[in-house]
Amino acid sequence: PRLLSEAPSLHLALAAGESYSAVAKMQSPPQGVSLNLQPYEVTEQGAPAPPYTYPKGGPAVGFPARQPRDYVLWSLFNSFFLNACCLGYIALVFSFKSRDRKVIGDAEGAATYGKTAKGLNIAALILSILFFILIIVLFASGVIALQQLSYQTEKDRRVSFDDYFQRNGK
Repeated sequence: PRLLSEAPSLHLALAAGESYSAVAKMQSPPQGVSLNLQPYEVTEQGAPAPPYTYPKGGPAVGFPARQPRDYVLWSLFNSFFLNACCLGYIALVFSFKSRDRKVIGDAEGAATYGKTAKGLNIAALILSILFFILIIVLFASGVIALQQLSYQTEKDRRVSFDDYFQRNGK
């Protein structure tokens, strides 16, 4: 495809009776572009500096040395598997808020939301573990089995009561 600025000159040259091959020779082909991706810094010994290094002052200016944690993976795990009282979902919301704050450069806000997400994740984990332990203890002690037995007994009693009235014609 040709540029729009080249189209009128090509049209005029062809209209003047020149052949297409002569017009194509007059126009220069696009030149290749060469990019040098090596860093321009030179070390004291004269050898080029290794790529992707920080300046000698540490990380880039404006970023803290250590980014606050946002606990997104832990919150995802808790919201999918251990979502006691929806605490895993709430922790996931705070984790996303923490990540958003970290992206815009608010380290203090990110740390605050991260600490909240961490606390909610710990609470969800502890409540879920306690819930599973309670279920195991109830099964082991037979409480659930006794409840099912009493339900079955009540069901049998109703059936026998209904059979009594059906046999006596009432």
